[in-house]
Amino acid sequence: MDLEARAREDHHDALRLWLRLLTCTQLIEQQVRARLREQFETTLPRFDLMAQLERAPDGLKMNELSRRMMVTGGNVTGITDQLEAEGMVQRVPLEGDRRALLIRLTPAGKKAFAEMASVHEGWIVESLAGLNEREVEALHALLGKVKHHINAAEAVL
Repeated sequence: MDLEARAREDHHDALRLWLRLLTCTQLIEQQVRARLREQFETTLPRFDLMAQLERAPDGLKMNELSRRMMVTGGNVTGITDQLEAEGMVQRVPLEGDRRALLIRLTPAGKKAFAEMASVHEGWIVESLAGLNEREVEALHALLGKVKHHINAAEAVL
């Protein structure tokens, strides 16, 4: 049973919409996790770590990776250790700080991630193929309004 099944007709439309959003997110994430395992023998956290590094070609410190991924430092260390052993990432001393290390994708890591990211994008396109281009644009704009409203409300707090 998915999260949306928890909704009842007497629930507010906003709650029912929230549960539908969560359900769709979970369904897509389940597909992505399974496909990453099947096609690339990797996990979503590993993919996410590599995605963060791909966006920061100069590298990131472990604490920054942890913050961006919203996981503990221990989780990032474990994933980094695995990827380093496979030659996908490297630890590079940070100039001017002997204690700090930057984590960077290696050339092999860049190549592997580029392939995974391209296929991943196709999975997402496929997942949303039930919507036409106009509907995708409208949904994107509407969710942007929700995001803006939430951010504005947070700023007041």
